Amino acid sequence: MASMNSPDENRLPKPFKDGDHSTFERIVQHYQDKIYNLCRYLLGNPQDAEDAAQEVFIKAFRKLKDFQPEASLYTWLYRIGVNTCFDHKRKSRPEPFKNESLAETLPSTEPSPEGQYQSKEIGRAIQSALDQLSRNSRTIIVLKEIEGLSYEEIAEVMDTSVGTVKSRLSRTREELRSLLEKKV
Repeated sequence: MASMNSPDENRLPKPFKDGDHSTFERIVQHYQDKIYNLCRYLLGNPQDAEDAAQEVFIKAFRKLKDFQPEASLYTWLYRIGVNTCFDHKRKSRPEPFKNESLAETLPSTEPSPEGQYQSKEIGRAIQSALDQLSRNSRTIIVLKEIEGLSYEEIAEVMDTSVGTVKSRLSRTREELRSLLEKKV
């Protein structure tokens, strides 16, 4: 999984264990946007997402010595990210996600005011439907549809089987479809 632009996942822990902390800086530079985006979609608030993403890298720094090279660094970080977001939500207010609409975070493809209004309304409907999903359902749909992880990567992040991921994703898509149909 190594490339010119990405850290070589099989070689990172050894230099780090030997005291070369520049290795960790490469990890942060390579994954910081992906981890922030994950936290942003799971927490719904840019400030909370920034705090959680920083916490993810602090936890990763502390635990990198224990990282097993046969595991994927990418999914290991995502698992820390998902768990950190769950912890963050548990520590914060117990109310449903309150955040700006999905339409406000994505650029509109239609320049007209009517098109922008319609995009915002669609985004609000999607965000409202996502808010009604369970924590696991919301996580699985975000990891697959927004973050683009494979079934295998999601299974590793969520510590479950690929079959379970596929069935949960199928049920979640149906639930989301049903929720959206009620809004339209």
